[in-house]
Amino acid sequence: MGATKVVTDETFDTEVLKSSKPVVVDYWAEWCGPCKMVSPVLEEIASEHGDKIDVVKLNIDDNPTIAQRYQIMAIPTMSVFRDGEIVKQIVGAKPKSALLKELAEFI
Repeated sequence: MGATKVVTDETFDTEVLKSSKPVVVDYWAEWCGPCKMVSPVLEEIASEHGDKIDVVKLNIDDNPTIAQRYQIMAIPTMSVFRDGEIVKQIVGAKPKSALLKELAEFI
């Protein structure tokens, strides 16, 4: 991993809720095939737009507290947080062009 950052139950509030920039949280798990497909796309978006938006990854198997708090029922799910609130939710693996369109208002 390069431009994306890993967050945990312990670091979530600091890294995501208190961030001054919008943050995309990628909820994923090791066994999830579609999560593996979307991961390099999010890495590219983080590299290209890191000045405007942060992209973080949260493994739901290792960090069940946050996944339960935000009622993550399907993965991959990407939530966009701004000022500590979810302002957009994207469910399912999508190609880069579709993700960029979904994230256009933040980047």
